[in-house]
Amino acid sequence: MDASGTIQGAILQAVQRFATTGVDSPRLSAELLAGKAFGLSRLELVLRHDEIPTPERLDEFLDLVRRREAGEPAAYILGEREFYGLPFRVTPDVLIPRPETEGIVDEALRVFAKDSALHFADFGTGSGALAVTLAHEFPAARGLAVDISPAALGIARANAETSGVVQRIDFLEADFTALDLAPASLDLVVANPPYVTGEEYADLPHEVRAFEPMLALVSPDEGLAHIRGLLPTAARALRPGGLFLCELGCGQGPAALALADADGSGFGGAVVLKDYAGLDRILRALRNG
Repeated sequence: MDASGTIQGAILQAVQRFATTGVDSPRLSAELLAGKAFGLSRLELVLRHDEIPTPERLDEFLDLVRRREAGEPAAYILGEREFYGLPFRVTPDVLIPRPETEGIVDEALRVFAKDSALHFADFGTGSGALAVTLAHEFPAARGLAVDISPAALGIARANAETSGVVQRIDFLEADFTALDLAPASLDLVVANPPYVTGEEYADLPHEVRAFEPMLALVSPDEGLAHIRGLLPTAARALRPGGLFLCELGCGQGPAALALADADGSGFGGAVVLKDYAGLDRILRALRNG
């Protein structure tokens, strides 16, 4: 890149580099990184496109471009990702929140009134995307965010503080497959557990395998071990009629239904909900009783 060029010139050269190296959404990636390096909103990037950035700002932009070219996800470079309209801090200690997970919040909002004083738990909270969003969408709700990673819990707590809901969420470092909560104490359990198989993991894009935490992605037993371990925990904690919502891999619908419908599972009326692409994505079940 030409250090004497304008902001627009720097962005265009970054777009060309990203297109050559196969970076997703080259223009969007370039504009997001430019906004961070130059301290400008996307609108300001347009309005001030002919300005010449300082050498220090340009060097910062070049560094961000090199990181993105190496496969580092834009969300980690920026340190933030939006989920359900809220900003979430993200680092390599947590998965990057994805749009398909928003379907869990959509379904909770469909079932419960916004003023419900519901009690919920988010198992495998990561960045806190689900727990924080639910507490934000249900102002009278109280939640429990569980994760085995202390680093992830620290990020989740910070995100809860940013969104103004930290006083209504408890944070617990624990393995949710071996957790014994008070029986019939919850109205809602949500989870986005690890569900990727070892074979699927090997085929994931480089930027996922190299940067996102494997612990939060891969599950043994055809990707079903964590879901299988989660069901008894959720069944004990949910009140009769309580709602269970769990994200799945797009090929796991039939197997997940079989687990939820098995004798002694404690659940009934299990169905699999589709995501925006029409793929199996969320196991929905009600606590028997």
